[in-house]
Amino acid sequence: MRLNINCSVPEKVTRRTAAAALLAFGAARAMGQRPAGPVRVAAASDLKFVMDELAARYREQTGVPVQVTFGSSGQFAQQIRHGLPVDLYLSADEGYVFQLADAGLTQGRGVVYALGRVALIVPKSSAVALEPGLASLRAALPAMRAFAIANPGHAPYGRAAQQALERLGLWPIVRAKLVLGENVAQATQYVTSGAAQAGITGSSLALAPAVAGVTRSMVLPADLHAPMRQRMVLLRGAAPEAAGFHQFLQGDTARAALQRHGFGAA
Repeated sequence: MRLNINCSVPEKVTRRTAAAALLAFGAARAMGQRPAGPVRVAAASDLKFVMDELAARYREQTGVPVQVTFGSSGQFAQQIRHGLPVDLYLSADEGYVFQLADAGLTQGRGVVYALGRVALIVPKSSAVALEPGLASLRAALPAMRAFAIANPGHAPYGRAAQQALERLGLWPIVRAKLVLGENVAQATQYVTSGAAQAGITGSSLALAPAVAGVTRSMVLPADLHAPMRQRMVLLRGAAPEAAGFHQFLQGDTARAALQRHGFGAA
């Protein structure tokens, strides 16, 4: 049943309310902050499962809602430069945070919250053995139609995947078979859906039940790619509530959750 509720409000009250809202908004803008509301977070795609957990826990503890949008770190950085309304930015590559800081768009230069790791992922039905050296993958690659990674042009996990494949000597073979996700979550979906026969994803996504239920994975040695220092930063004009969530993400609860979801300790 759908209820249509029509509440009539006296015009003078409406005008007073609107005027008060405008005054509050103006005061917030004068202080470089927006009015109170949900903490708006732009987060790298590899954080999908752990951030859903942490945002829910934070709201339970404080009553403050957290609205998280997931995507490519590089694309978020570009959108923030063009005015994306966000309070807190969690990047999978600290370089993007430094770029925004140098442009005067952040409150300081942020803090490292985790170290990212990449993992080889294949469907459960795949004959590829997950073993050191990836000899089985090397043998199977010529017959594969598609190999999925995130776009190295703007996705940190895509760059790490390319570096790992280059150091393993597999890049010349893989390059012709690549399917590129806009972010690491999309690259993972290519493998889980069967569109790609193998791929490289973030270890946090590989561990997620929805992914682990249909795939097998192996975390690749950290020395195959440049360190993935994942950094977060408050944006200029962030809501006051955002500082509390920023601090929460540096605490023991968040650190334990991040490590449980496959991230290295910061």
